[in-house]
Amino acid sequence: MLGSLVLVALLGAFSFPLGFIVMIAAIVAVWVLPPWRWFAKLGAMFGAFVLLTVGAGLGGQLDDSGSGKSDAKTRSADDASAKVTSSPSSKAPEVLKAADYTGKSLALAETQARSAGFTPSHHDAAQDDRTIIMRSGWTVCFQKADGTAKTIDFSAVKAGEPCPKKDGGPVPWPTMPNVLGTTYNGAVKNLNQAGIDTDRITLDDVYLDIDAPTAEEAAEDGDEWRVCFQSPAKGAKVTSGTTVRLDLGEWSDVDLVQHCPAAKDTTYKIPANDPDYDSDNGATGSSGSASGGSSSSSGGSSGGGSVGVVHPGSFCSPAGATGVTKAGTRMICGPGSDGRNRWHSS
Repeated sequence: MLGSLVLVALLGAFSFPLGFIVMIAAIVAVWVLPPWRWFAKLGAMFGAFVLLTVGAGLGGQLDDSGSGKSDAKTRSADDASAKVTSSPSSKAPEVLKAADYTGKSLALAETQARSAGFTPSHHDAAQDDRTIIMRSGWTVCFQKADGTAKTIDFSAVKAGEPCPKKDGGPVPWPTMPNVLGTTYNGAVKNLNQAGIDTDRITLDDVYLDIDAPTAEEAAEDGDEWRVCFQSPAKGAKVTSGTTVRLDLGEWSDVDLVQHCPAAKDTTYKIPANDPDYDSDNGATGSSGSASGGSSSSSGGSSGGGSVGVVHPGSFCSPAGATGVTKAGTRMICGPGSDGRNRWHSS
Protein backbone atom coordinates (compact mmCIF):
# COMPACT_ATOMS: atom_id res chain seq x y z
CA MET A 1 0.00 0.00 0.00
CA LEU A 2 2.80 2.42 0.82
CA GLY A 3 4.42 1.57 -2.53
CA SER A 4 1.18 2.44 -4.34
CA LEU A 5 1.12 5.81 -2.59
CA VAL A 6 4.71 6.50 -3.71
CA LEU A 7 3.68 5.46 -7.22
CA VAL A 8 0.95 8.12 -7.08
CA ALA A 9 3.62 10.79 -6.55
CA LEU A 10 5.82 9.52 -9.38
CA LEU A 11 3.02 9.20 -11.91
CA GLY A 12 1.61 12.59 -10.91
CA ALA A 13 5.00 14.18 -11.70
CA PHE A 14 4.89 12.90 -15.28
CA SER A 15 1.12 12.84 -15.95
CA PHE A 16 -1.40 14.45 -13.66
CA PRO A 17 -4.43 12.54 -15.07
CA LEU A 18 -2.68 9.17 -14.70
CA GLY A 19 -1.50 10.03 -11.19
CA PHE A 20 -5.04 11.09 -10.22
CA ILE A 21 -6.48 7.75 -11.41
CA VAL A 22 -3.81 5.80 -9.49
CA MET A 23 -4.53 7.94 -6.39
CA ILE A 24 -8.25 7.03 -6.51
CA ALA A 25 -7.33 3.38 -6.87
CA ALA A 26 -4.94 3.63 -3.93
CA ILE A 27 -7.56 5.31 -1.71
CA VAL A 28 -10.08 2.60 -2.52
CA ALA A 29 -7.48 -0.04 -1.73
CA VAL A 30 -6.64 1.66 1.60
CA TRP A 31 -10.29 1.55 2.69
CA VAL A 32 -10.92 -1.99 1.48
CA LEU A 33 -7.83 -4.14 1.83
CA PRO A 34 -5.75 -3.40 4.98
CA PRO A 35 -7.28 -3.89 8.41
CA TRP A 36 -6.36 -0.39 9.42
CA ARG A 37 -8.25 1.76 11.77
CA TRP A 38 -10.30 4.51 10.31
CA PHE A 39 -7.96 7.31 11.31
CA ALA A 40 -5.02 5.43 9.70
CA LYS A 41 -6.99 5.01 6.51
CA LEU A 42 -7.96 8.70 6.62
CA GLY A 43 -4.30 9.64 7.09
CA ALA A 44 -3.30 7.41 4.18
CA MET A 45 -5.93 9.05 1.96
CA PHE A 46 -4.68 12.51 2.94
CA GLY A 47 -1.13 11.44 2.26
CA ALA A 48 -2.14 10.27 -1.23
CA PHE A 49 -3.51 13.79 -1.93
CA VAL A 50 -0.29 15.34 -0.65
CA LEU A 51 1.88 13.02 -2.72
CA LEU A 52 -0.17 13.72 -5.87
CA THR A 53 0.08 17.46 -5.24
CA VAL A 54 3.85 17.27 -4.73
CA GLY A 55 4.30 15.14 -7.84
CA ALA A 56 2.04 17.42 -9.89
CA GLY A 57 3.96 20.41 -8.62
CA LEU A 58 7.24 18.92 -9.73
CA GLY A 59 5.76 18.01 -13.06
CA GLY A 60 4.27 21.47 -13.42
CA GLN A 61 7.64 23.08 -12.83
CA LEU A 62 9.15 20.94 -15.53
CA ASP A 63 6.28 21.79 -17.89
CA ASP A 64 6.59 25.52 -17.05
CA SER A 65 10.34 25.40 -17.74
CA GLY A 66 9.79 23.70 -21.09
CA SER A 67 6.95 26.03 -21.87
CA GLY A 68 9.18 28.96 -21.02
CA LYS A 69 11.85 27.73 -23.34
CA SER A 70 9.26 27.13 -26.04
CA ASP A 71 7.78 30.57 -25.43
CA ALA A 72 11.27 32.07 -25.55
CA LYS A 73 11.93 30.35 -28.85
CA THR A 74 8.57 31.51 -30.16
CA ARG A 75 9.28 35.07 -29.04
CA SER A 76 12.76 34.95 -30.64
CA ALA A 77 11.25 33.70 -33.88
CA ASP A 78 8.58 36.41 -33.74
CA ASP A 79 11.21 39.07 -33.05
CA ALA A 80 13.33 37.84 -35.93
CA SER A 81 10.29 37.87 -38.19
CA ALA A 82 9.46 41.36 -37.04
CA LYS A 83 13.00 42.49 -37.77
CA VAL A 84 12.85 40.98 -41.25
CA THR A 85 9.50 42.64 -41.82
CA SER A 86 10.78 46.01 -40.68
CA SER A 87 14.11 45.63 -42.48
CA PRO A 88 14.67 48.28 -45.22
CA SER A 89 15.56 45.53 -47.67
CA SER A 90 12.00 44.24 -47.52
CA LYS A 91 10.63 47.59 -48.70
CA ALA A 92 9.72 48.14 -52.33
CA PRO A 93 12.90 49.12 -54.26
CA GLU A 94 13.25 52.73 -55.37
CA VAL A 95 12.68 53.23 -59.10
CA LEU A 96 14.67 56.04 -60.76
CA LYS A 97 13.41 57.98 -63.74
CA ALA A 98 16.02 58.88 -66.35
CA ALA A 99 16.16 62.26 -68.04
CA ASP A 100 16.46 62.56 -71.82
CA TYR A 101 20.17 62.73 -72.69
CA THR A 102 19.87 62.31 -76.48
CA GLY A 103 21.72 64.93 -78.49
CA LYS A 104 24.24 65.58 -75.71
CA SER A 105 27.88 64.62 -75.77
CA LEU A 106 28.46 61.15 -74.35
CA ALA A 107 30.84 62.46 -71.68
CA LEU A 108 28.28 65.00 -70.40
CA ALA A 109 25.42 62.48 -70.53
CA GLU A 110 27.33 59.92 -68.44
CA THR A 111 28.36 62.56 -65.90
CA GLN A 112 24.77 63.75 -65.44
CA ALA A 113 23.45 60.17 -65.31
CA ARG A 114 25.88 59.30 -62.51
CA SER A 115 24.75 62.37 -60.59
CA ALA A 116 21.16 61.14 -60.95
CA GLY A 117 22.08 57.76 -59.41
CA PHE A 118 22.52 55.66 -62.57
CA THR A 119 25.44 53.44 -63.57
CA PRO A 120 26.07 54.29 -67.25
CA SER A 121 27.45 52.18 -70.08
CA HIS A 122 27.84 52.93 -73.80
CA HIS A 123 28.30 51.44 -77.27
CA ASP A 124 28.43 52.50 -80.92
CA ALA A 125 24.96 53.24 -82.28
CA ALA A 126 26.08 52.40 -85.83
CA GLN A 127 26.43 48.92 -87.25
CA ASP A 128 30.23 49.23 -87.33
CA ASP A 129 30.47 48.55 -83.56
CA ARG A 130 33.40 50.95 -83.19
CA THR A 131 35.28 51.30 -79.92
CA ILE A 132 34.50 54.53 -78.08
CA ILE A 133 37.69 56.07 -76.72
CA MET A 134 37.17 59.83 -76.36
CA ARG A 135 33.61 60.16 -75.11
CA SER A 136 33.54 63.93 -75.54
CA GLY A 137 33.79 63.36 -79.30
CA TRP A 138 30.61 61.24 -79.44
CA THR A 139 26.94 62.25 -79.39
CA VAL A 140 24.12 60.27 -77.75
CA CYS A 141 21.51 58.95 -80.22
CA PHE A 142 19.59 56.45 -78.08
CA GLN A 143 19.35 55.50 -74.41
CA LYS A 144 17.92 52.53 -72.52
CA ALA A 145 17.40 52.96 -68.77
CA ASP A 146 16.46 50.47 -66.06
CA GLY A 147 15.05 52.48 -63.16
CA THR A 148 14.98 49.50 -60.80
CA ALA A 149 18.53 48.32 -61.47
CA LYS A 150 19.61 51.97 -61.79
CA THR A 151 21.52 51.37 -65.01
CA ILE A 152 21.45 53.27 -68.29
CA ASP A 153 23.01 52.30 -71.63
CA PHE A 154 23.86 54.98 -74.21
CA SER A 155 24.12 54.45 -77.97
CA ALA A 156 26.27 57.13 -79.58
CA VAL A 157 27.88 58.17 -82.87
CA LYS A 158 30.88 60.38 -83.55
CA ALA A 159 30.19 64.10 -83.33
CA GLY A 160 28.96 65.39 -86.67
CA GLU A 161 27.59 62.04 -87.78
CA PRO A 162 23.83 61.59 -88.30
CA CYS A 163 22.12 59.10 -86.02
CA PRO A 164 20.92 55.84 -87.58
CA LYS A 165 17.18 55.22 -87.74
CA LYS A 166 17.56 52.49 -85.10
CA ASP A 167 20.25 51.32 -82.72
CA GLY A 168 22.80 49.27 -84.64
CA GLY A 169 21.64 50.46 -88.06
CA PRO A 170 23.70 52.07 -90.84
CA VAL A 171 24.64 55.74 -90.63
CA PRO A 172 22.41 57.61 -93.13
CA TRP A 173 25.13 59.73 -94.75
CA PRO A 174 23.79 62.48 -97.05
CA THR A 175 24.54 62.33 -100.77
CA MET A 176 26.04 65.16 -102.77
CA PRO A 177 23.54 67.01 -104.97
CA ASN A 178 24.40 68.49 -108.37
CA VAL A 179 25.08 72.20 -107.89
CA LEU A 180 27.09 72.86 -111.06
CA GLY A 181 26.05 76.09 -112.77
CA THR A 182 23.97 77.33 -109.84
CA THR A 183 24.68 80.51 -107.95
CA TYR A 184 26.41 80.28 -104.59
CA ASN A 185 23.15 81.06 -102.80
CA GLY A 186 21.35 78.34 -104.74
CA ALA A 187 24.14 75.84 -104.04
CA VAL A 188 24.01 76.53 -100.30
CA LYS A 189 20.25 75.99 -100.30
CA ASN A 190 20.57 72.67 -102.12
CA LEU A 191 23.35 71.47 -99.82
CA ASN A 192 21.35 72.34 -96.71
CA GLN A 193 18.34 70.47 -98.06
CA ALA A 194 20.58 67.44 -98.62
CA GLY A 195 21.68 67.55 -94.97
CA ILE A 196 25.22 68.81 -95.64
CA ASP A 197 26.54 71.39 -93.19
CA THR A 198 27.84 74.41 -95.09
CA ASP A 199 30.51 74.94 -92.43
CA ARG A 200 32.33 71.98 -93.98
CA ILE A 201 32.46 73.56 -97.45
CA THR A 202 35.80 74.73 -98.86
CA LEU A 203 35.67 77.50 -101.47
CA ASP A 204 38.12 78.26 -104.23
CA ASP A 205 38.22 80.45 -107.33
CA VAL A 206 38.62 79.08 -110.82
CA TYR A 207 40.60 82.02 -112.22
CA LEU A 208 44.34 82.54 -111.96
CA ASP A 209 44.05 86.23 -111.14
CA ILE A 210 41.28 86.10 -108.53
CA ASP A 211 41.68 84.88 -104.96
CA ALA A 212 39.19 82.48 -103.38
CA PRO A 213 36.42 84.28 -101.51
CA THR A 214 35.55 83.59 -97.90
CA ALA A 215 32.12 82.20 -97.11
CA GLU A 216 31.05 85.67 -95.94
CA GLU A 217 32.30 87.32 -99.14
CA ALA A 218 30.62 84.70 -101.32
CA ALA A 219 27.36 85.08 -99.43
CA GLU A 220 27.50 88.88 -99.78
CA ASP A 221 27.51 88.57 -103.58
CA GLY A 222 25.85 85.16 -103.68
CA ASP A 223 24.09 85.71 -107.00
CA GLU A 224 27.31 86.72 -108.77
CA TRP A 225 29.39 83.72 -107.71
CA ARG A 226 28.58 80.56 -109.65
CA VAL A 227 29.68 76.98 -109.14
CA CYS A 228 31.99 75.87 -111.95
CA PHE A 229 33.33 72.67 -110.36
CA GLN A 230 32.28 70.58 -107.38
CA SER A 231 33.74 67.77 -105.31
CA PRO A 232 32.54 65.14 -104.62
CA ALA A 233 30.44 64.42 -107.68
CA LYS A 234 26.67 64.11 -107.67
CA GLY A 235 25.39 61.09 -105.75
CA ALA A 236 28.55 60.48 -103.70
CA LYS A 237 28.15 59.94 -99.95
CA VAL A 238 29.32 62.84 -97.82
CA THR A 239 30.80 61.22 -94.71
CA SER A 240 32.55 62.82 -91.76
CA GLY A 241 35.86 62.54 -93.64
CA THR A 242 34.60 64.01 -96.92
CA THR A 243 35.73 67.48 -97.94
CA VAL A 244 33.06 69.34 -99.88
CA ARG A 245 34.72 71.70 -102.35
CA LEU A 246 33.09 74.33 -104.55
CA ASP A 247 35.16 76.13 -107.19
CA LEU A 248 33.50 79.43 -107.95
CA GLY A 249 33.58 81.88 -110.80
CA GLU A 250 32.34 85.43 -110.38
CA TRP A 251 30.76 87.61 -112.98
CA SER A 252 27.95 90.08 -113.38
CA ASP A 253 26.19 91.58 -116.37
CA VAL A 254 29.00 94.08 -116.94
CA ASP A 255 31.84 91.52 -116.92
CA LEU A 256 33.47 90.60 -120.23
CA VAL A 257 33.79 86.90 -119.31
CA GLN A 258 30.53 85.37 -118.15
CA HIS A 259 31.14 81.64 -118.30
CA CYS A 260 33.15 78.98 -116.48
CA PRO A 261 36.56 78.05 -117.89
CA ALA A 262 37.16 74.61 -119.35
CA ALA A 263 39.48 73.75 -116.45
CA LYS A 264 40.39 75.27 -113.14
CA ASP A 265 43.37 77.65 -112.87
CA THR A 266 43.79 78.02 -116.64
CA THR A 267 42.02 81.30 -117.37
CA TYR A 268 42.41 84.88 -116.29
CA LYS A 269 39.15 86.57 -115.49
CA ILE A 270 40.65 89.78 -116.90
CA PRO A 271 42.70 88.73 -119.97
CA ALA A 272 44.88 91.79 -119.62
CA ASN A 273 46.19 90.26 -116.38
CA ASP A 274 47.76 87.46 -118.41
CA PRO A 275 51.53 88.08 -118.71
CA ASP A 276 51.36 86.67 -122.26
CA TYR A 277 48.54 88.95 -123.31
CA ASP A 278 49.18 90.60 -126.69
CA SER A 279 47.85 94.12 -126.52
CA ASP A 280 48.11 94.57 -130.31
CA ASN A 281 45.62 91.87 -131.31
CA GLY A 282 43.96 91.08 -127.98
CA ALA A 283 45.12 87.44 -127.91
CA THR A 284 46.87 85.44 -125.20
CA GLY A 285 49.87 83.18 -125.45
CA SER A 286 50.27 79.63 -124.27
CA SER A 287 49.08 80.28 -120.74
CA GLY A 288 45.72 81.69 -121.77
CA SER A 289 42.46 80.00 -122.73
CA ALA A 290 39.59 80.40 -125.12
CA SER A 291 37.96 82.91 -122.84
CA GLY A 292 40.86 85.25 -123.43
CA GLY A 293 40.06 85.64 -127.10
CA SER A 294 36.48 86.59 -126.37
CA SER A 295 37.51 89.49 -124.21
CA SER A 296 40.09 91.31 -126.31
CA SER A 297 38.39 94.62 -125.69
CA SER A 298 39.44 94.48 -122.05
CA GLY A 299 43.13 94.90 -122.84
CA GLY A 300 44.87 98.21 -122.49
CA SER A 301 46.87 99.95 -125.18
CA SER A 302 50.57 100.64 -125.21
CA GLY A 303 49.79 104.11 -124.09
CA GLY A 304 47.79 102.79 -121.15
CA GLY A 305 44.07 102.50 -120.69
CA SER A 306 41.44 101.42 -118.22
CA VAL A 307 40.62 97.69 -118.03
CA GLY A 308 37.88 97.89 -115.40
CA VAL A 309 37.93 95.98 -112.11
CA VAL A 310 41.31 94.43 -111.22
CA HIS A 311 42.77 92.48 -108.31
CA PRO A 312 45.73 93.97 -106.40
CA GLY A 313 48.93 91.98 -106.86
CA SER A 314 47.73 90.08 -109.94
CA PHE A 315 49.74 89.98 -113.14
CA CYS A 316 48.89 92.72 -115.61
CA SER A 317 49.75 94.01 -119.06
CA PRO A 318 50.69 96.39 -120.53
CA ALA A 319 52.64 98.59 -118.16
CA GLY A 320 50.81 101.81 -117.48
CA ALA A 321 47.32 100.33 -117.82
CA THR A 322 44.87 101.44 -115.16
CA GLY A 323 41.98 99.85 -113.33
CA VAL A 324 40.05 99.93 -110.08
CA THR A 325 39.46 97.40 -107.30
CA LYS A 326 36.00 96.30 -106.21
CA ALA A 327 36.33 98.84 -103.40
CA GLY A 328 36.96 101.61 -105.95
CA THR A 329 40.70 102.04 -105.32
CA ARG A 330 42.56 103.22 -108.45
CA MET A 331 45.22 100.72 -109.59
CA ILE A 332 48.03 100.88 -112.15
CA CYS A 333 49.98 98.16 -113.91
CA GLY A 334 53.69 98.31 -113.17
CA PRO A 335 56.72 96.20 -112.18
CA GLY A 336 56.36 94.32 -108.91
CA SER A 337 59.01 93.05 -106.50
CA ASP A 338 59.64 90.04 -108.76
CA GLY A 339 60.18 92.27 -111.82
CA ARG A 340 56.89 91.27 -113.47
CA ASN A 341 54.04 93.67 -114.07
CA ARG A 342 51.42 93.54 -111.34
CA TRP A 343 48.52 95.70 -110.27
CA HIS A 344 49.29 98.10 -107.46
CA SER A 345 47.80 101.30 -106.15
CA SER A 346 48.64 104.37 -108.19
